[in-house]
Amino acid sequence: MTSAPAQIMITRMTEHDLLEVVEIEEQSGLSRWGWAAYYAELQGVNRDLMLIARLARAPIIEHQRIAGYIVARESAGELHINNVAVRVQYRRRGIGIALLSRIVEAAKGLKVQVAFLEVRSGNHAAQELYKKIGFKPIARRADYYSEPREDAVVMSLTLGEQ
Repeated sequence: MTSAPAQIMITRMTEHDLLEVVEIEEQSGLSRWGWAAYYAELQGVNRDLMLIARLARAPIIEHQRIAGYIVARESAGELHINNVAVRVQYRRRGIGIALLSRIVEAAKGLKVQVAFLEVRSGNHAAQELYKKIGFKPIARRADYYSEPREDAVVMSLTLGEQ
Protein backbone atom coordinates (compact mmCIF):
# COMPACT_ATOMS: atom_id res chain seq x y z
CA MET A 1 0.00 0.00 0.00
CA THR A 2 1.36 3.42 -0.85
CA SER A 3 1.02 6.42 1.42
CA ALA A 4 0.10 9.90 0.30
CA PRO A 5 2.96 11.73 -1.38
CA ALA A 6 4.15 14.74 0.66
CA GLN A 7 2.55 17.20 -1.75
CA ILE A 8 -0.96 15.77 -1.21
CA MET A 9 -2.92 16.64 1.92
CA ILE A 10 -5.82 14.29 2.67
CA THR A 11 -8.41 15.41 5.22
CA ARG A 12 -11.94 14.56 6.22
CA MET A 13 -14.62 16.11 4.03
CA THR A 14 -16.81 18.83 5.58
CA GLU A 15 -19.98 20.55 4.44
CA HIS A 16 -17.77 23.47 3.29
CA ASP A 17 -16.24 21.18 0.65
CA LEU A 18 -19.50 20.05 -0.92
CA LEU A 19 -19.82 22.60 -3.73
CA GLU A 20 -16.40 21.60 -5.07
CA VAL A 21 -17.10 17.90 -4.51
CA VAL A 22 -20.30 18.17 -6.57
CA GLU A 23 -18.40 20.11 -9.25
CA ILE A 24 -15.79 17.33 -9.48
CA GLU A 25 -18.56 14.70 -9.51
CA GLU A 26 -20.27 16.42 -12.45
CA GLN A 27 -17.02 16.87 -14.40
CA SER A 28 -16.08 13.23 -13.84
CA GLY A 29 -19.33 11.75 -15.13
CA LEU A 30 -20.07 9.88 -11.91
CA SER A 31 -23.59 8.83 -11.00
CA ARG A 32 -25.06 11.98 -9.57
CA TRP A 33 -25.40 12.22 -5.83
CA GLY A 34 -25.60 15.99 -5.55
CA TRP A 35 -25.11 18.32 -2.60
CA ALA A 36 -28.00 17.03 -0.47
CA ALA A 37 -26.88 13.38 -0.63
CA TYR A 38 -23.30 14.22 0.33
CA TYR A 39 -24.55 16.46 3.13
CA ALA A 40 -26.80 13.69 4.46
CA GLU A 41 -23.91 11.22 4.32
CA LEU A 42 -21.75 13.65 6.33
CA GLN A 43 -24.35 13.50 9.11
CA GLY A 44 -24.14 9.70 9.34
CA VAL A 45 -21.85 7.16 10.95
CA ASN A 46 -19.62 6.87 7.87
CA ARG A 47 -18.52 10.53 7.81
CA ASP A 48 -14.92 9.49 8.62
CA LEU A 49 -14.88 7.59 5.31
CA MET A 50 -15.44 10.79 3.30
CA LEU A 51 -12.08 12.31 2.37
CA ILE A 52 -10.76 15.12 0.19
CA ALA A 53 -7.30 15.72 -1.26
CA ARG A 54 -5.60 19.05 -1.83
CA LEU A 55 -2.17 19.80 -3.31
CA ALA A 56 0.11 21.15 -0.58
CA ARG A 57 2.78 22.59 -2.88
CA ALA A 58 0.81 24.51 -5.43
CA PRO A 59 0.12 28.14 -6.28
CA ILE A 60 -2.27 29.67 -3.73
CA ILE A 61 -5.29 29.43 -6.01
CA GLU A 62 -4.66 25.72 -6.71
CA HIS A 63 -3.72 24.97 -3.08
CA GLN A 64 -7.19 26.01 -1.97
CA ARG A 65 -8.99 23.84 -4.51
CA ILE A 66 -9.97 20.26 -3.84
CA ALA A 67 -8.04 18.04 -6.24
CA GLY A 68 -10.05 14.87 -5.56
CA TYR A 69 -12.28 13.03 -3.13
CA ILE A 70 -13.47 9.60 -2.02
CA VAL A 71 -16.68 8.53 -0.31
CA ALA A 72 -17.16 5.09 1.22
CA ARG A 73 -19.46 3.27 3.65
CA GLU A 74 -18.75 0.49 6.14
CA SER A 75 -21.46 -1.99 6.99
CA ALA A 76 -21.37 -5.53 8.40
CA GLY A 77 -17.61 -5.85 7.99
CA GLU A 78 -17.64 -4.67 4.38
CA LEU A 79 -16.47 -1.43 2.80
CA HIS A 80 -18.27 -0.08 -0.23
CA ILE A 81 -16.47 2.66 -2.13
CA ASN A 82 -19.26 4.77 -3.57
CA ASN A 83 -17.38 7.53 -5.37
CA VAL A 84 -13.78 8.44 -6.07
CA ALA A 85 -12.84 11.21 -8.45
CA VAL A 86 -9.91 13.48 -9.27
CA ARG A 87 -10.14 16.73 -11.24
CA VAL A 88 -8.97 16.18 -14.81
CA GLN A 89 -6.02 18.58 -14.50
CA TYR A 90 -4.73 16.75 -11.39
CA ARG A 91 -4.93 13.19 -12.68
CA ARG A 92 -1.82 11.00 -12.90
CA ARG A 93 -0.21 12.72 -9.92
CA GLY A 94 -0.86 9.96 -7.37
CA ILE A 95 -3.99 11.53 -5.89
CA GLY A 96 -6.30 8.62 -6.71
CA ILE A 97 -3.85 6.07 -5.28
CA ALA A 98 -3.38 8.23 -2.16
CA LEU A 99 -7.14 8.51 -1.56
CA LEU A 100 -7.72 4.79 -2.13
CA SER A 101 -4.79 3.83 0.09
CA ARG A 102 -6.03 6.06 2.89
CA ILE A 103 -9.58 4.66 2.74
CA VAL A 104 -8.27 1.07 2.69
CA GLU A 105 -6.13 1.81 5.76
CA ALA A 106 -9.15 3.32 7.51
CA ALA A 107 -11.18 0.22 6.64
CA LYS A 108 -8.51 -2.05 8.10
CA GLY A 109 -8.70 -0.01 11.29
CA LEU A 110 -12.43 -0.75 11.37
CA LYS A 111 -11.67 -4.49 10.98
CA VAL A 112 -13.32 -4.56 7.56
CA GLN A 113 -12.92 -7.91 5.81
CA VAL A 114 -13.53 -6.95 2.18
CA ALA A 115 -13.93 -3.81 0.06
CA PHE A 116 -16.14 -3.48 -3.02
CA LEU A 117 -16.68 -0.91 -5.74
CA GLU A 118 -18.35 -0.60 -9.11
CA VAL A 119 -16.69 1.04 -12.09
CA ARG A 120 -17.90 1.75 -15.60
CA SER A 121 -16.93 -1.13 -17.88
CA GLY A 122 -15.41 1.34 -20.33
CA ASN A 123 -13.34 3.17 -17.73
CA HIS A 124 -10.15 1.18 -18.19
CA ALA A 125 -7.93 3.83 -16.56
CA ALA A 126 -9.92 3.60 -13.31
CA GLN A 127 -9.91 -0.20 -13.44
CA GLU A 128 -6.12 -0.20 -13.78
CA LEU A 129 -5.84 2.20 -10.85
CA TYR A 130 -7.97 -0.09 -8.67
CA LYS A 131 -5.88 -3.09 -9.71
CA LYS A 132 -2.74 -1.27 -8.50
CA ILE A 133 -4.29 -1.20 -5.02
CA GLY A 134 -5.15 -4.90 -5.31
CA PHE A 135 -8.80 -4.87 -6.40
CA LYS A 136 -9.87 -7.71 -8.69
CA PRO A 137 -12.89 -7.85 -11.02
CA ILE A 138 -15.45 -10.34 -9.70
CA ALA A 139 -18.74 -9.61 -11.50
CA ARG A 140 -20.53 -7.46 -14.05
CA ARG A 141 -23.82 -5.57 -13.59
CA ALA A 142 -25.71 -5.00 -16.82
CA ASP A 143 -26.94 -1.44 -17.46
CA TYR A 144 -25.87 -0.32 -13.98
CA TYR A 145 -25.07 3.23 -15.08
CA SER A 146 -27.23 5.74 -16.90
CA GLU A 147 -26.23 8.90 -18.79
CA PRO A 148 -24.73 7.12 -20.70
CA ARG A 149 -26.07 3.63 -20.12
CA GLU A 150 -23.23 1.25 -19.40
CA ASP A 151 -22.42 -1.94 -17.53
CA ALA A 152 -20.49 -1.88 -14.27
CA VAL A 153 -17.56 -4.06 -13.36
CA VAL A 154 -17.73 -5.06 -9.69
CA MET A 155 -14.29 -5.23 -8.08
CA SER A 156 -13.28 -6.47 -4.64
CA LEU A 157 -10.28 -6.39 -2.34
CA THR A 158 -9.82 -8.79 0.56
CA LEU A 159 -8.57 -6.89 3.63
CA GLY A 160 -8.81 -9.40 6.45
CA GLU A 161 -9.40 -13.02 7.31
CA GLN A 162 -12.58 -14.48 5.87
